[in-house]
Amino acid sequence: MARVVGGQARIMEIRDFGNTGLKVPVIGLGTSRTFDVDDGRQGMVDEVVAIHVEAGTRLVDTSPMYGRSERTLARAIESRRAGTILATKIWTDSVDEGRAQFDAQLRFYGGRIEIEQVHNLVATEGHLEWMENEKDAGRIGVIGATHYRAAAFGELERVMRSGRIDCIQVPYNPAERDVEDRILPLSEELGLGVIAMRPFGNGSLMKNPPGTEELQALGLSSWSEALLKWCLSDRRIHVAIPATSKPANARANAAAGDGGWLDDEARKRVAELAGY
Repeated sequence: MARVVGGQARIMEIRDFGNTGLKVPVIGLGTSRTFDVDDGRQGMVDEVVAIHVEAGTRLVDTSPMYGRSERTLARAIESRRAGTILATKIWTDSVDEGRAQFDAQLRFYGGRIEIEQVHNLVATEGHLEWMENEKDAGRIGVIGATHYRAAAFGELERVMRSGRIDCIQVPYNPAERDVEDRILPLSEELGLGVIAMRPFGNGSLMKNPPGTEELQALGLSSWSEALLKWCLSDRRIHVAIPATSKPANARANAAAGDGGWLDDEARKRVAELAGY
């Protein structure tokens, strides 16, 4: 989907999702803490999703961990399911409960999950066994694993090297760069897809944005754009998934995906402005 800036059409960049054969927009949509709402706020979910779809942002990430988010998201994408890359997760230490979560997801999302992830490496071995069978049956497209803590990256690395997963989801922002040491080089070596969670540091990096003049000196229009472009300028990251419940923020986030990536000096300056 093109948008017009300064008289020129700008298009959401699409990247290969590692060696999976899947192609993803560089900006996706997270749902943690934002889509866990009651029926009275379904309209907000619908609006945010519609804005992202209009901008070409087709990948949406959710989880059973996020309360009602899977259900509210299912309602929002029902009429556009065919064009959505649905990424969700299994989050339980029980294989039986994991299967029950998956059965619910199949009902929510039309019988297939494009990206199914083991959330926070909980009971990884047990879940991978049945996930592999579901992938063979065509009900799962890509299998992944996630974790948010650097202390768990040793275990994540072991799972990556097992050859049993196709993608990972990890935090990446100027305050959380641990993945640069081993995880991103290994993901590139193995051809894994990479989803970047927490591009705004769970909101902490948005609390004290720099002034407009500092951003304009870098050719940037907003602090959210700066942080997203900082993340995605490392091309080992294939898609970043900022979460929001505000339509204006949804538009700003989606607008950051049309290229104009930062060079090393500009990335260094953005990190300095973030306090790192």
